[in-house]
Amino acid sequence: MGDKALYSGMIRLHILYHATRAPLFGLGIIEELGRHGYKLSPGTLYPILHGLEHKGYLRASEKREGRQVRRLYRATPAGRKALEAAKVKVRELVGDLFEEG
Repeated sequence: MGDKALYSGMIRLHILYHATRAPLFGLGIIEELGRHGYKLSPGTLYPILHGLEHKGYLRASEKREGRQVRRLYRATPAGRKALEAAKVKVRELVGDLFEEG
């Protein structure tokens, strides 16, 4: 298993987190994840976004900016609820990772 497989859930949670704060778009989230050291291509990111949308965690809309149409993603109420539940689980799991013993 490559290291990337270990981080896919964290990337999804990071996307969902940002989608609760403000609408996001593909290139913007690629750049945001890049600031954290994750290098995702559009071919990797868009299936993640579509999967989160399919599960009901994100809702997409289109916004025209000049001649360009940008697809924006926002967290749904179900996405916000899932993120809050995930925060509890992540705290538990991360706590175990750093527990001295």
